[in-house]
Parts: sequence; structure tokens; C-alpha cells
Amino acid sequence: MMDNMAIVDICHQHGITFVIIGNDAPLANGVVDALMAEGIDVFGPTQAAARIESSKVFMKDMCAQANVPTGQYQFFTNSGDAVTHVRRHGAPLVIKADGLTMGKGVTPCATVNEAIEAIRQTMDLRTYGPGGTSVIIEEFLEGEELSFFAILDGTGCIVPLTAAQDHKRAYDGDIGPNTGGMGAYSPVPWFTAAHQQEVLAHIVIPIDAALRANNAPFCGFLYVGLMKTPSGFRVIEFNARFGDPEAQCILPRLTSDLLPLLWLAAKGQLAKASAPNFSPESCITVTMATKGYPGQVENGSHVGGISAAASLPGSLVFHAATCLTPEGIYTAHGGRVLNITGLGPTLDDAHYTAYQAVAKIDWPEGFYRHDIGHRAHNLEYSSPPTGSHAPRHSR
Repeated sequence: MMDNMAIVDICHQHGITFVIIGNDAPLANGVVDALMAEGIDVFGPTQAAARIESSKVFMKDMCAQANVPTGQYQFFTNSGDAVTHVRRHGAPLVIKADGLTMGKGVTPCATVNEAIEAIRQTMDLRTYGPGGTSVIIEEFLEGEELSFFAILDGTGCIVPLTAAQDHKRAYDGDIGPNTGGMGAYSPVPWFTAAHQQEVLAHIVIPIDAALRANNAPFCGFLYVGLMKTPSGFRVIEFNARFGDPEAQCILPRLTSDLLPLLWLAAKGQLAKASAPNFSPESCITVTMATKGYPGQVENGSHVGGISAAASLPGSLVFHAATCLTPEGIYTAHGGRVLNITGLGPTLDDAHYTAYQAVAKIDWPEGFYRHDIGHRAHNLEYSSPPTGSHAPRHSR
């Protein structure tokens, strides 16, 4: 368990008066409450509001109160009861750990046997950690998945940002296990201004009001995971923070200053903020992960070529699970290690830049997807970029 008061003490020691929280675990642990109690301004939801992410049951309850469209579900604290439900109702369906699982606790299941195994992995074996103590079993929604983001200040003021499309599956062609995200792109060509107004009116505004009505006013980034179904947008999940890797392809497009938005939101004065501006450029982010992810991985492998990748025009390299030693950069603390981002006038240009940068990375122990952005239009991927040591997966 992380120590909230240790964080408070560091702020006092170093004269830190404003804190931005970016991770789900400290939010769920109540670090915002601890900072606020000491008079430190903070951008991020309280422990009560962060339940919109840390408890899927709470999220579903809020959706029901707010009349927000989402998938039908059942909640289980006993794996035997969950298995009985699956056998009675059949598949396809989705098994979701109720708590935090670093983005890995959601398992779409095409068959009953897959669902039973997902329950066993989640509840009995705790493959995804303590967040799998209980599960919800949800109807399988079909359509286009989308991540939409807004900034809220807890008073009812909402500033919409933009959308991105994530690629959750581990391997090319959207196959393999779910991950925390193997890449993303923004903007999403089919997501129109009318779509954004629909999402704000029927999802973001009502859920914000429901949280305030339940003494859990939300201040922070609200991540809205959506499925565009034939009957309209339905909520898959909410996160109480910016998405990863969506942030790495949204923020490079931001041409206005982000900090005033966060500061005003923390003060409950977001209504004073100017609307954010985004470049019309496209941006693609490719996640590079250690082989074996999202399962157990070995840390400590050397990653070369990062400076060469970052020096390409239009490219950015974001570190995730690395450490700097006198001998160079090595992997540490997790499966997703780098996010390689490319910007360009079109999605094709951004794709080219991102994968040219990926090709500069010398890391035999790593892998990545070669088809990030494929759902936007019919991009062709004939072969991995030269110099890549990543395994290529196909149907």
C-alpha cells in the first residue's frame, strides 16, 4: 500500500503547492484527499470520485442513476456462482474484474469455456491481482471502440478535449489477450462534432451530475470508454485519469497550454478557462513491450537506438518502464516499455513517421504491433519495418 502521508511530506519539504495525479492506484488510495486535507491544491478526483474507475460496480450504479447507456451486467463475489451464470446464459460475454488491474482485467469471451477460464484466472488464481476478488459479467457489445476525454472541475463545468482509438489486443489484427494498450491514434476520422455533442449530452454531463449528487464531485481527466453500436454510443468503462497510450497521441496535438486548464479545474474555476486548441495533424503512438506481455516478463534488457528514434522529424519517444544506468537504458518495472509517437499532416504520414522511429529501436527482447491505426482506414502493412526484432503475429 502506498503511503499518502509520505507524498504529503515530500510536498511540504520541497514547497510543492500544486500536484497533478496521473495514475489510477494513488487515486484509488485517496492521495487527493490527503493532499487536500493539508491545503495542497491537486488536480485529480478524490477517493470517492475515483471509484468510477476503481469499482466497476460503482460505475454501473452511477450509469443506472444517470440513465447513461451501458451494457447489461451481473455482479459476482463467488467464482462458482459466476460459472453457473455463464453456463445458464451462454456466450459471447465479457468478464471484468471489479477492481483495478492495470488495464488487463477485461476478457471478451466468445465461448462458455473461455468465460469459465477467464473467471478462474481472475477470481481463483488472481492473475490480475487483488482487483479480481469480484467480477461483473457483462453483455458483449459490438461496434467501434473509442476513447473520449474531458476535464471536469467538480462544480458541473466540463471542458471537452478530443477522442482517440486504442488498440487493446496484444497482436496484429486485433488478436491475442487484452493489454493496457498497444497503441492509439488521434483524431478519429469518423467521430464528428455531432458525435461529441451526443456523448457530452447523454453520457458526460449526466455522469458528472450523478457523481455530484452522490457526494463524489469529480475533478480531473474523465476517460470515457465507448462502443459505437447500431443503437448509439454505450459506455464500456470510465477511467479517472488520462489514458495510456491515448495521452501520447492526444497531447502532442494540443497547441494551447494545458496547465491553466488543470489549475483552474483544481480550484473549481474551470468556467474561466479558454477552450483548448488541437492541431488538425494526425498522431499515431506505437507501444513497444517486453516479449511475454501482458503475462510475466523479464526486466533488465538493454534498449538501444532511442536517441536516433527521437531525432527523426515529427517523432517523440515516451519512456514507461525504463531505467538509466551508466551502461545505458534498460527495461524495468513492467511490460510496456516505450511509446513511439509520430505526427504528420495525415494518418498515413503519422504512421510512416512512427514506424520509421520504431525501426530505429534496437531491442531484441521487445515486440510491438505493426497495424496501429488500421481501423481508421485500409492501411497496408506488408512487412515489419527493417531492423525490427519484434515477432509478427497474423490471423
